[in-house]
Amino acid sequence: MTDTVDRTTGPGATGPGMNERTSELDRAFVFHSWSAQAALKPLVIAGGLGSRVWDHDGRSYLDFSSQLVNVNIGHQHPAVVRAIIEQASTLTTIAPSTANLARGEAARRIVDRAPEGFSKVFFTNGGADANENAMRMARLHTGRDKVLSTYRSYHGNTGAAIVATGDWRRIPNEFARSHVHFFGPYLYRSEFWAATPEQESERALRHLERVIQSEGPSSIAAVLLETIPGTAGVMPPPPGYLAGVRELCDRYGIMLILDEVMCGFGRTGRWFAFDGYDVVPDLITFAKGVNSGYVPTGGVIIPDSIARDWDTNVFPGGLTYSGHPLAMASIVAALDAMEDEGIVENAARIGRDVLAPGLAELQAKHPVIGEVRGEGVFWALELVADRETREPLNGAVMGRIKAELLGRGLLPFLADNRIHVVPPCVVTDDEVAEALAVYDEVLGLDLLN
Repeated sequence: MTDTVDRTTGPGATGPGMNERTSELDRAFVFHSWSAQAALKPLVIAGGLGSRVWDHDGRSYLDFSSQLVNVNIGHQHPAVVRAIIEQASTLTTIAPSTANLARGEAARRIVDRAPEGFSKVFFTNGGADANENAMRMARLHTGRDKVLSTYRSYHGNTGAAIVATGDWRRIPNEFARSHVHFFGPYLYRSEFWAATPEQESERALRHLERVIQSEGPSSIAAVLLETIPGTAGVMPPPPGYLAGVRELCDRYGIMLILDEVMCGFGRTGRWFAFDGYDVVPDLITFAKGVNSGYVPTGGVIIPDSIARDWDTNVFPGGLTYSGHPLAMASIVAALDAMEDEGIVENAARIGRDVLAPGLAELQAKHPVIGEVRGEGVFWALELVADRETREPLNGAVMGRIKAELLGRGLLPFLADNRIHVVPPCVVTDDEVAEALAVYDEVLGLDLLN
């Protein structure tokens, strides 16, 4: 991939004083999400290419966050940039009620990668409203109201999506009705006193069934799960768990929605994460990796059996920017490039042959790493103060780790007591080696005191 970005003029320009100017404008006028505003000092980013980003002074960072785990194809992929420019020169926007070639081509490419029987795509502006609309579809299709989701989850920051979310962000936002939470599998910190993955799976499924029975199966529209919980800790499900959830949903007439917003489109080394777990959901939500966030988009992939509900009935949902032409063009280009360039296969190989052994070596060397888990380019290092007690590292220590990583030119993704190792799917062996060396150096420092 060649650098086609002019960094000498415009908003991405480099030069003295531009970092300071950017920071001044940000602090004067920008209100940031999930943050107390007064103490913020955001990292300035002016440009990017592939797996790297840089500021206006030319300070470069190896991006092992993929921003919000969404830049799967890497920064400024020329084919995707070119497709957006070409679409903008033809038609920048059009109402969703119209037919548009880019929209049809994007939907066809997504359906082609979905399981048999999925035939339609409802486009949204991102992952949150994809989950919002999937829950709406499930409630309308079943005539039921409740949605079950796990405590360790994140589904977005819109009305129902944030209440479906299980972490702390749900609590100040609990305005939507009929949401019930349960514990999913997490063997390292098992809620079920399990000693093996098989025990964790069996006991987590029994717990879910008891929740279903206690809530009343006839009141439950859907179980909503991230195929692999991402922000909550990159937790691949143990053997048999997702298939067991599918069986419970079938037994009780409940729909299964799999949230592939973060784990889909190459992140696990597969087009969809659930392809590796012997399960087919009733609805699939996506966003992030489908076009690497170059233009905001997301959606719900719908099978014939559900889409036909609205053949003659009006679907009561819509968005002004549903299927926006610039976003659709970026999807077409991104998916074609990922196919042509073997980008999904690269993510699988990197995970299997480079990250898995490299992170295992780090764990063997550094007692602060309690567990390593993941697949593809979707990994987490769970950091602990004590391996025996599994006491998590506290926020102050994690803050020092983040500062040390940034100081060495690595842009990390940290959550709670974890480092999420989530580079773009286009990452190279050499770039992984560079990142592993930085993790090794920082985790070897005396940061616990």
